[in-house]
Amino acid sequence: MRFSLSILRFVALLSVLGGAAPALAQEMTALARPDPAASRVADSGVGIALILDLSQPVPYQVYTLDNPPRLVADFREVDWRGTDPAALIATGRVLAARAGAVRPGWSRLVLELGGPLGIETAEMARDRATGRALLSVRLAPVDPDAFATSARPPASALWGLPPPEELAPPQRRQDGTRPLRVVLDPGHGGIDPGAERGGLRESDLMLTFARELSEALIRAGHEPVLTRDSDHFVPLETRIDIARAARADLFISLHADALADGQASGGTVYTLSETASDKASALLAERHDRDALLAGVDLTDKDDEIATVLMDIARTETAPRADRLADAIVAGLQTHVGSLHKRPRLSAGFSVLKSPDIPSVLVELGFLSSERDRRNLVSPEWRARAIAGIVGAIGEWAAEDAAQAVLLRR
Repeated sequence: MRFSLSILRFVALLSVLGGAAPALAQEMTALARPDPAASRVADSGVGIALILDLSQPVPYQVYTLDNPPRLVADFREVDWRGTDPAALIATGRVLAARAGAVRPGWSRLVLELGGPLGIETAEMARDRATGRALLSVRLAPVDPDAFATSARPPASALWGLPPPEELAPPQRRQDGTRPLRVVLDPGHGGIDPGAERGGLRESDLMLTFARELSEALIRAGHEPVLTRDSDHFVPLETRIDIARAARADLFISLHADALADGQASGGTVYTLSETASDKASALLAERHDRDALLAGVDLTDKDDEIATVLMDIARTETAPRADRLADAIVAGLQTHVGSLHKRPRLSAGFSVLKSPDIPSVLVELGFLSSERDRRNLVSPEWRARAIAGIVGAIGEWAAEDAAQAVLLRR
């Protein structure tokens, strides 16, 4: 069974709570804040309970997702800054927790469950005396097949978005006669901060770098588009959709990972491959997808076999163009910032690189687990040199790519 509470139903609920409704409506102009001391995720009989104490009521909905089993709670809106959701866990039946902004105006809490637990009840009660609210969600064990069948976002989880728009055919391959449309994808964001070391977050660093790179591309005569321009979560598939809607000529995803074990430093540029260059690359691609799952994304749909064949055909042209772009960026970075990773050109199965008709690369600018790389990433001077290398590489790649397009048309 699924439980959700729409905004209209919530407003109607407020109207029956008594004379404090006008004052409460005024209070709700600010974001709700959780009280960690009064909140918990704990065992409750045969199942578990999520108890979340909030400074005020907010519209919300809860649902489950599978592979791995997760409980997702969406709010309009809870400010999770300064709150560690993992600290709320007091049961071995919940393996991980993540919370944060998921899109403008909405935030999300995701609990990774140790097994299939279905929602039994979900209720948000308001204390008339204090104006605070208490969300109580109770889950109980269910059959795995039944859980998998019911584990889907409700229609209202789309936040009232209109039906998908029919997109125009992909833009004709660039031939040097128009500005280059470059989609920059600052990795992670919102509920998914990415790597964190020394007080730095990958999502923040990559957004700063993407904004500066965007400005440099404009000065060079190109047309950049960002997949996000604030600290909010964008699903992997949506990042590709943004690139297609922008009729992109190329796609560059920006990251700065961290290693739990071992030492590594310097930049790396990745292209798409079903077979990773090495074990570390395979684990990195898996971790990127895992971050999306822990942000509450439903990745259970499988590709249509015919569509997969058609995409593979399209990639026979796109893949070599992406390889040349990656090689150019490596050369540009080496020229402008010096040493890179010991293997600066690698490949792996990153989901964000899977657009069949847009040359796509993923640039790991460094490792947050490296003190030297952290210093570089926060240095405006280093970023300016790295950006100069990337912009120069894009210009060189575009000229070569345009020349090849002319030859193909002949």
